[in-house]
Amino acid sequence: MSKRIRIGMIGGGLGAFIGPIHRIAARLDDQYQLVSGVFSHNEANNTESAKQLHIESSRCYSNYHLMFEQERLREDGIEAVIIVTPNHLHFDAAKAALEVGLAVICEKPMTLSFAQAKELHDLEKHANVPFLLTHTYCGYPLVQEAKARIEQGKLGDIVSFSVEYLQEWLTEKPESDNRQAVWRLNPELAGAAGCLGDIGTHAFQLASYVTGRSLTSISANLNRFIEGRLVDDNVQASLTLEGNLQGQLWASQTAAGHENALRIRVIGTKASIEWAQESPNELWFTPYNAPRQRITRRADFLNPFAASNTRTPGGHPEGYLEAFGNLYCQFASVIRGNNEYAHWLPNAATGLQGLQFIESAILSNNRNGARIDVEALA
Repeated sequence: MSKRIRIGMIGGGLGAFIGPIHRIAARLDDQYQLVSGVFSHNEANNTESAKQLHIESSRCYSNYHLMFEQERLREDGIEAVIIVTPNHLHFDAAKAALEVGLAVICEKPMTLSFAQAKELHDLEKHANVPFLLTHTYCGYPLVQEAKARIEQGKLGDIVSFSVEYLQEWLTEKPESDNRQAVWRLNPELAGAAGCLGDIGTHAFQLASYVTGRSLTSISANLNRFIEGRLVDDNVQASLTLEGNLQGQLWASQTAAGHENALRIRVIGTKASIEWAQESPNELWFTPYNAPRQRITRRADFLNPFAASNTRTPGGHPEGYLEAFGNLYCQFASVIRGNNEYAHWLPNAATGLQGLQFIESAILSNNRNGARIDVEALA
């Protein structure tokens, strides 16, 4: 039986939102063991985080360079690293990890710029080291089923799509001690994209993932509904994907009444599909001129990859944590050399496409919504 994969974490200390989610996901299928980390730039937080996570004090490091250096000297050193810092720290940490041969699990967006993303993507290809970008929503079995049905031609020719991701949490100016808002609204830490980078990238990735097509052009308008806000909080975009497939994207963090409303619709000549993250255990499949069909998360209903990502019998709900866990579990197989399902997972190429989407959207907005043709990725 394979031993657990030893991992170190960068970021995710006390008070963080996404760090604990990653730790739960890593342990869900018992494939990983957290053994070291740099949990915070604040020494007290870093030390206390390690203590609460039962990490040996000698393996709680002040910076990731020291962690990589020291862990390489140990027989039981880390084999992979999780990067859950604010966006501006992703590139340097991921680059350093790839250079020493560590598998990387990184939060999105992958970097602050397309140039950085291109460098990281090229390095990952050259180093031949596994890389996972945690776009959570493609970890849901019914998203994977939607993708498979499109690939199998069950929708016929795809003619249009729409995707939206609506949240309300930035409808008002947040309190100054709101740690999650402070860095996300600071372009020096989050990058030039606010809502666009935080959740707009999720919406774009979901549309690209399900349809199996990359972006070719975009027309976008970015808004800031709170006076003095330095980054966008609402995005409206018209997208063209490969094959001249046209659709709409709307992402907003100032959508009052919406908690985490991610939804996608794809329309074909034979049928349409619809999936919503707040009801993740059902996929609606509607053939032309026929009744609407509710597809549930029963393994015997699904394609082999989606079925491999279900843990409980039909009717027993699974959700966000399990979707995260699916990415971790499948990536463990990739780290161990089994690439059967690697093409289903978001990787450095996904991150490169995400930065291409961000920068093209910003350029379009700066040109009053002019359509921007996107160059093919190298």
